[in-house]
Amino acid sequence: MKHIIILLSTFFIFSIANSQDKAEYKTLPSVNIKTLEGETFNTQNIYNDGNPILVSFWALWCKPCKKEMEAYNELYEEWQEETGVKIYAVSIDDARSTAKVLPFVNGKAWEMEVLLDPNCDFKRAMNVNMIPHTFLIDGKGNIVYQHTSYYEGLEYEIYEMVEKVAAGESISKH
Repeated sequence: MKHIIILLSTFFIFSIANSQDKAEYKTLPSVNIKTLEGETFNTQNIYNDGNPILVSFWALWCKPCKKEMEAYNELYEEWQEETGVKIYAVSIDDARSTAKVLPFVNGKAWEMEVLLDPNCDFKRAMNVNMIPHTFLIDGKGNIVYQHTSYYEGLEYEIYEMVEKVAAGESISKH
């Protein structure tokens, strides 16, 4: 049993590392999702005039997701001023709980763009298996980094990468 757990852990770590390598220089797929107002939004319209973009998948039931989004929101205005970054928070809450997203976001006064993916079409297209899952996209629309999970302080590591991408530098793999 111990060997199986070690083997599965090794496979899982390799899979995550491998998926991060594969993320480099892919672009966002074209998927129709919704805005908070219920309007159709195509993910090809995730754009930021040549500046970096963060796309983060989250849900109301995910405590680490909400912590990550709160951390991003606290620093968002400063990040925008310094790098021009734009954050898209993509909720994967299902149709039953989607109605709770807008009041939650308004209550937290999130400044970032919040989108809804109740059928998880965008989530599947991006090969997201666990949340929170954040993608960093360069000014040309290439996915240059991704990560899953959240721990306190991660937002500063992400910001260092955003700064490099904004300056046109490549980011080193962790």
